[in-house]
Amino acid sequence: MKKRIRGRKLGSNPGHKWAMLRSLVTSLIQHERIVTTLPKAKEMQALAERLITTAKKPDKLHARRRANRILYTAEAQTKLINVLGPRYQFREGGYTRVMKLAKPREGDKADMAVIEYVDRPGEIRAARPPTIFQNKTLEEVMAELGIQPAQNTEGVDFEADTDYADDEKRNGK
Repeated sequence: MKKRIRGRKLGSNPGHKWAMLRSLVTSLIQHERIVTTLPKAKEMQALAERLITTAKKPDKLHARRRANRILYTAEAQTKLINVLGPRYQFREGGYTRVMKLAKPREGDKADMAVIEYVDRPGEIRAARPPTIFQNKTLEEVMAELGIQPAQNTEGVDFEADTDYADDEKRNGK
């Protein structure tokens, strides 16, 4: 009788399950959103979040070596350390989101889900801001991050920079 076994079996032996989770996490890092079955997405979520937490640590060499044990490609490893780690520097967990899709998979009617990173361009649903930025104005957050606000663009003629008149002369219009 199996008791207190952590995680899901996912219908395979432990070696195949680990290889499948590694492949899914590598694809998630490369594409930042993937569609898979709901149990696989929930099982993979913990592994993906642990990798982001490792990438946020100041010792980048150790983080790279830990990620190298899990990720299959060097491109995914580089993106994890250079892009995803700094992106979630101020977020204290909750880097991924699993959303169940309405339609099951054709054929076996398995529940499907989308797993994606939060705080990224093109995300399905906007995430809450990190706790250190809640109850602050946009100007305060930008000042804290060292971002200069854009200059006042009122009255600027953006079409003046283009040479439509010259193009029309060349085209004979």
